[in-house]
Amino acid sequence: MSRIAPVTALNIDNHVAATLSQVSSAGPSKSTKSSLTRLAAWVNDRNVPFLVTSIGMIVMLLWAGAYKMTAPGAEGIVPLVSNSPLISWHFKLFGPYIGSDFIGITEIVAALLFIAGYFRPKAGVIGGLITVVMFFITSTMLITTPGSTISVHGMRYMSFLGLFLYKDVISLGVSFYLISYFGNKAILLENCGA
Repeated sequence: MSRIAPVTALNIDNHVAATLSQVSSAGPSKSTKSSLTRLAAWVNDRNVPFLVTSIGMIVMLLWAGAYKMTAPGAEGIVPLVSNSPLISWHFKLFGPYIGSDFIGITEIVAALLFIAGYFRPKAGVIGGLITVVMFFITSTMLITTPGSTISVHGMRYMSFLGLFLYKDVISLGVSFYLISYFGNKAILLENCGA
Protein backbone atom coordinates (compact mmCIF):
# COMPACT_ATOMS: atom_id res chain seq x y z
CA MET A 1 0.00 0.00 0.00
CA SER A 2 2.80 2.43 0.81
CA ARG A 3 4.35 1.94 -2.67
CA ILE A 4 1.04 2.44 -4.47
CA ALA A 5 0.07 5.71 -2.77
CA PRO A 6 3.05 7.76 -4.05
CA VAL A 7 2.58 6.41 -7.59
CA THR A 8 -1.15 7.24 -7.52
CA ALA A 9 -0.45 10.71 -6.15
CA LEU A 10 2.18 11.26 -8.84
CA ASN A 11 -0.28 10.21 -11.57
CA ILE A 12 -2.96 12.54 -10.18
CA ASP A 13 -0.47 15.42 -9.98
CA ASN A 14 0.63 14.78 -13.58
CA HIS A 15 -3.01 14.69 -14.74
CA VAL A 16 -3.82 17.97 -12.94
CA ALA A 17 -0.68 19.62 -14.34
CA ALA A 18 -1.55 18.45 -17.88
CA THR A 19 -5.13 19.73 -17.51
CA LEU A 20 -3.95 23.10 -16.19
CA SER A 21 -1.47 23.34 -19.05
CA GLN A 22 -4.24 22.69 -21.57
CA VAL A 23 -6.47 25.31 -19.94
CA SER A 24 -3.73 27.96 -19.88
CA SER A 25 -2.59 27.32 -23.46
CA ALA A 26 -6.05 27.02 -24.98
CA GLY A 27 -7.72 29.64 -22.79
CA PRO A 28 -10.60 28.85 -20.44
CA SER A 29 -13.31 29.07 -23.09
CA LYS A 30 -11.56 26.51 -25.33
CA SER A 31 -11.33 23.85 -22.63
CA THR A 32 -14.79 24.02 -21.05
CA LYS A 33 -17.13 21.05 -21.10
CA SER A 34 -20.34 22.13 -19.41
CA SER A 35 -22.56 25.08 -20.26
CA LEU A 36 -22.02 26.47 -16.78
CA THR A 37 -18.24 26.58 -17.19
CA ARG A 38 -18.65 27.94 -20.75
CA LEU A 39 -20.71 30.80 -19.32
CA ALA A 40 -18.06 31.44 -16.66
CA ALA A 41 -15.35 31.40 -19.34
CA TRP A 42 -17.37 33.81 -21.53
CA VAL A 43 -17.68 36.23 -18.60
CA ASN A 44 -13.95 35.91 -17.90
CA ASP A 45 -12.87 36.25 -21.55
CA ARG A 46 -14.82 39.49 -21.94
CA ASN A 47 -13.56 40.94 -18.66
CA VAL A 48 -17.13 41.53 -17.44
CA PRO A 49 -16.25 41.77 -13.70
CA PHE A 50 -13.78 44.57 -14.32
CA LEU A 51 -16.03 46.45 -16.72
CA VAL A 52 -19.09 46.31 -14.44
CA THR A 53 -17.21 47.22 -11.26
CA SER A 54 -15.05 49.96 -12.77
CA ILE A 55 -17.84 51.64 -14.75
CA GLY A 56 -20.23 51.28 -11.80
CA MET A 57 -17.67 52.81 -9.44
CA ILE A 58 -16.92 55.68 -11.83
CA VAL A 59 -20.61 56.54 -12.29
CA MET A 60 -21.32 56.31 -8.56
CA LEU A 61 -18.33 58.51 -7.65
CA LEU A 62 -19.11 61.17 -10.25
CA TRP A 63 -22.78 61.28 -9.32
CA ALA A 64 -22.26 61.20 -5.56
CA GLY A 65 -19.40 63.68 -5.75
CA ALA A 66 -21.45 66.17 -7.74
CA TYR A 67 -24.42 65.75 -5.38
CA LYS A 68 -22.27 66.43 -2.30
CA MET A 69 -21.45 69.81 -3.83
CA THR A 70 -25.11 70.86 -3.53
CA ALA A 71 -26.84 72.17 -0.40
CA PRO A 72 -29.12 69.08 -0.01
CA GLY A 73 -26.13 66.78 -0.53
CA ALA A 74 -24.09 68.59 2.11
CA GLU A 75 -26.97 68.65 4.59
CA GLY A 76 -27.66 64.96 3.97
CA ILE A 77 -24.23 63.82 5.15
CA VAL A 78 -24.08 66.02 8.27
CA PRO A 79 -25.43 63.30 10.62
CA LEU A 80 -23.03 60.74 9.13
CA VAL A 81 -19.89 62.87 9.28
CA SER A 82 -20.62 64.57 12.62
CA ASN A 83 -20.92 61.18 14.39
CA SER A 84 -17.74 59.72 12.89
CA PRO A 85 -14.64 59.91 15.09
CA LEU A 86 -12.50 59.49 11.94
CA ILE A 87 -13.81 62.50 10.00
CA SER A 88 -15.96 64.69 12.28
CA TRP A 89 -12.99 67.08 12.61
CA HIS A 90 -13.43 67.79 8.90
CA PHE A 91 -16.75 69.57 9.35
CA LYS A 92 -15.54 71.32 12.51
CA LEU A 93 -12.61 72.71 10.54
CA PHE A 94 -14.34 73.60 7.25
CA GLY A 95 -18.06 73.64 8.05
CA PRO A 96 -20.60 71.34 6.38
CA TYR A 97 -20.76 73.05 2.98
CA ILE A 98 -17.06 73.47 2.25
CA GLY A 99 -16.33 70.14 3.95
CA SER A 100 -18.89 68.43 1.75
CA ASP A 101 -17.39 70.15 -1.31
CA PHE A 102 -13.98 68.66 -0.42
CA ILE A 103 -15.52 65.20 -0.08
CA GLY A 104 -17.30 65.63 -3.42
CA ILE A 105 -14.13 66.80 -5.16
CA THR A 106 -12.24 63.82 -3.71
CA GLU A 107 -14.85 61.45 -5.15
CA ILE A 108 -14.71 63.13 -8.56
CA VAL A 109 -10.89 63.02 -8.60
CA ALA A 110 -10.97 59.29 -7.74
CA ALA A 111 -13.44 58.68 -10.60
CA LEU A 112 -11.21 60.59 -13.04
CA LEU A 113 -8.20 58.55 -11.89
CA PHE A 114 -10.14 55.34 -12.58
CA ILE A 115 -10.95 56.62 -16.08
CA ALA A 116 -7.28 57.51 -16.61
CA GLY A 117 -6.42 54.03 -15.33
CA TYR A 118 -7.82 52.52 -18.53
CA PHE A 119 -4.88 54.18 -20.33
CA ARG A 120 -2.37 54.57 -17.49
CA PRO A 121 -2.98 51.77 -14.97
CA LYS A 122 -0.97 53.43 -12.19
CA ALA A 123 -3.55 56.24 -12.16
CA GLY A 124 -6.21 53.58 -11.49
CA VAL A 125 -4.15 52.28 -8.57
CA ILE A 126 -4.02 55.78 -7.08
CA GLY A 127 -7.80 56.11 -7.57
CA GLY A 128 -8.24 52.79 -5.78
CA LEU A 129 -6.08 53.89 -2.85
CA ILE A 130 -8.19 57.04 -2.48
CA THR A 131 -11.44 55.06 -2.50
CA VAL A 132 -10.07 52.48 -0.04
CA VAL A 133 -9.53 55.29 2.49
CA MET A 134 -12.92 56.86 1.69
CA PHE A 135 -14.91 53.63 1.90
CA PHE A 136 -13.07 52.45 5.01
CA ILE A 137 -14.10 55.66 6.76
CA THR A 138 -17.70 55.49 5.54
CA SER A 139 -17.93 51.77 6.39
CA THR A 140 -17.14 52.60 10.01
CA MET A 141 -20.12 54.99 10.00
CA LEU A 142 -22.30 51.89 10.06
CA ILE A 143 -21.17 51.53 13.68
CA THR A 144 -20.99 55.20 14.68
CA THR A 145 -24.17 56.61 13.12
CA PRO A 146 -27.26 56.56 15.36
CA GLY A 147 -30.24 54.94 13.66
CA SER A 148 -28.22 52.62 11.40
CA THR A 149 -29.86 49.69 13.18
CA ILE A 150 -33.39 49.33 14.50
CA SER A 151 -35.02 46.88 16.88
CA VAL A 152 -37.95 44.82 15.62
CA HIS A 153 -39.46 42.41 18.16
CA GLY A 154 -36.21 42.38 20.11
CA MET A 155 -33.97 41.65 17.09
CA ARG A 156 -31.52 44.24 15.69
CA TYR A 157 -31.73 44.85 11.94
CA MET A 158 -30.09 47.33 9.61
CA SER A 159 -32.36 50.28 8.94
CA PHE A 160 -32.58 51.91 5.51
CA LEU A 161 -29.75 54.18 6.68
CA GLY A 162 -27.73 51.13 7.72
CA LEU A 163 -28.30 49.45 4.36
CA PHE A 164 -27.28 52.70 2.63
CA LEU A 165 -24.03 52.70 4.62
CA TYR A 166 -23.45 48.97 4.13
CA LYS A 167 -22.97 49.47 0.38
CA ASP A 168 -19.70 51.13 1.28
CA VAL A 169 -18.39 47.85 2.70
CA ILE A 170 -18.97 46.32 -0.75
CA SER A 171 -17.45 49.42 -2.40
CA LEU A 172 -14.39 48.93 -0.19
CA GLY A 173 -14.00 45.43 -1.62
CA VAL A 174 -14.46 46.77 -5.16
CA SER A 175 -11.73 49.35 -4.46
CA PHE A 176 -9.30 46.59 -3.48
CA TYR A 177 -10.27 44.63 -6.60
CA LEU A 178 -9.62 47.67 -8.81
CA ILE A 179 -6.23 48.27 -7.16
CA SER A 180 -5.38 44.64 -7.91
CA TYR A 181 -6.61 44.83 -11.51
CA PHE A 182 -4.91 48.12 -12.37
CA GLY A 183 -1.81 47.01 -10.45
CA ASN A 184 -1.52 43.83 -12.53
CA LYS A 185 -1.87 45.90 -15.71
CA ALA A 186 0.83 48.30 -14.48
CA ILE A 187 3.15 45.37 -13.69
CA LEU A 188 2.65 43.98 -17.22
CA LEU A 189 3.45 47.38 -18.72
CA GLU A 190 6.56 47.73 -16.56
CA ASN A 191 7.74 44.27 -17.58
CA CYS A 192 7.19 45.12 -21.26
CA GLY A 193 9.23 48.29 -20.82
CA ALA A 194 6.32 50.62 -21.57
